[in-house]
Amino acid sequence: MPSTTVTGSPEELSAGPAGQFPKGAGHGPMSVLPMPAVSLPGAPVMPGDTASGDTVPGNGTPVVHAAPPLPSYIPPFGMRTVVGCLGMLLAVHVAGFNEHVTEIGLSDIRGAMHIGHDEGTWVISIYEAFNIAAMAFTPWFYMSFSIYRFSIFMTATMALLSIPAPFMPDVTSLCILRAAQGLAGGCLPPVLMTVMLKYLPPQIRVFGIAGYAMSATFGPNLGVPLEAFWFEDMGWRWLYWEIVPMAAVAIVMMAYGLPRDPMHLERFEKFNWLGLLMGLPAICALVTVLYQGDRLDWFRSPVITDLAFWGGAAFVVFVVNEAFHPSPYFKIQYWQSRNIQASLLSLIGILAICALMTDVPVTYLEAVRGYRPVQAAPISLVVALPQLLMLPLIAAICNSRKVDCRYILSGGMLCLALASWLGTWLTVDWVRDNFYPIQILQVFGQPMTVIPTLMLSTMALGPADGPFISGMVNLLKGLANAVAFALFSALSRRREQYHSTMLLDHHGAHATALSGQGDPIAGQLSATSPDGGHVAANILQVFHTYVHEQALVLALVDIYFLLVWACLGYAVMNLLLPRRVYPPRAPSPSQHAG
Repeated sequence: MPSTTVTGSPEELSAGPAGQFPKGAGHGPMSVLPMPAVSLPGAPVMPGDTASGDTVPGNGTPVVHAAPPLPSYIPPFGMRTVVGCLGMLLAVHVAGFNEHVTEIGLSDIRGAMHIGHDEGTWVISIYEAFNIAAMAFTPWFYMSFSIYRFSIFMTATMALLSIPAPFMPDVTSLCILRAAQGLAGGCLPPVLMTVMLKYLPPQIRVFGIAGYAMSATFGPNLGVPLEAFWFEDMGWRWLYWEIVPMAAVAIVMMAYGLPRDPMHLERFEKFNWLGLLMGLPAICALVTVLYQGDRLDWFRSPVITDLAFWGGAAFVVFVVNEAFHPSPYFKIQYWQSRNIQASLLSLIGILAICALMTDVPVTYLEAVRGYRPVQAAPISLVVALPQLLMLPLIAAICNSRKVDCRYILSGGMLCLALASWLGTWLTVDWVRDNFYPIQILQVFGQPMTVIPTLMLSTMALGPADGPFISGMVNLLKGLANAVAFALFSALSRRREQYHSTMLLDHHGAHATALSGQGDPIAGQLSATSPDGGHVAANILQVFHTYVHEQALVLALVDIYFLLVWACLGYAVMNLLLPRRVYPPRAPSPSQHAG
């Protein structure tokens, strides 16, 4: 019987289903012997048994096909693999803490490093731009350098760059350092998705998706508590240094548990130079537009106009190049799938909604009630800590073939819609405890939406598709945070200005009618100073504070109102648009025999 050489790209050779490996497989490289694939007459033909355009003859002549590529280095699933996967999960959380803690603590960092407000916004936007851009190109590079080497190197780079960060002499050098750090941190989330899909057995792969979902539900909600702890108890420099010990632990776990797969440097012979040179600056430019647009008044600023025009043009070239290049960073053709269209659009919307629902209470408590992060931390912990229980629970429910994950997703959107509706009752009298019912609904809503969305985008694909879909999913995941930031900045500012104008207009129109009831502000402040001009100035300042607080509260209520309809729209869309997917299962012995 003739032998057939096993061929395929390195990503195909390395992305076989977990648990299917020759006897004696270990953590090191392993050779694969060429094996023939034979279709016998009368045997049932399973989908994928024949190549495109092949037919099974009826005259009894056996047809020999190339066997599907076998994994060359996937280890047997065991405790060592679990440790490696947990180390990868920890590394991604470390990258998330490095992003969120420094962003939340920016005002404290600016004060300690003598950085102005406008310069501080560039520190954040430059980090986010390179962080998000790195996610699009990571899969190509870890397939070339191997997951083991690439993950450890990027984690170590991110941690080491945080050590000199508090000692940067000026804001320019700090921005350059944070750009490099963002590039390293953005490389880790796509690796986590591939590790969970590749190394976990099919019967628990949904729990791997839940582990990845922690980076979107658990990690971001820990930003405020961690910022409060490190700044209040350890000092502002630890807002940068807090990732170093955790990164060291993650590196040790990955070094022990991740398979030491071989490098495929021959892939650089077909390196996609045009895609990198077009895509990296395009994504950085568009992310910068989202983070700086509202502050610079959008397209009234030549900076935003130029970044949007040239970034958009470069991104179009990048997308066209990816569609036809033999070695793309991700496959545009996936958008032809109805499930992927629905799931990726839902992913952007759901993560943006979750980010907005996190920003609103923190903004209110800090701007209206004057809370410090240490005082606002409990409302974030209420959402974060239960995720350690809710994520495995929702994963277990979705892992049943009797459960349609689309209904779980729609139920989660209804929970978020109800939480947003409760938020529309916000007034200037609310304190931290009033937000707890809203946060408790998010405990259920966030995992019920994120896990099914990731299932819809990944379960319909084969293991070899993992590297290509992971870059696309993580790019959109990062863009969701940027979109949420831009929406919150634009909506809160514009609606606050609108309500402020309306309040002052009503005050001017009805001031005479209300004059008979007296002026309570003047009554309280008249005895504070014998200087009438000083008292008048104080009265005007207090009145301005009241108007500002009320206008901000009304603007936040408007955001909650919009979120209600957005959640309801996504709930209906995900019932109608995607097709049902089933959780994976290990192949039965009869399938192996067939």
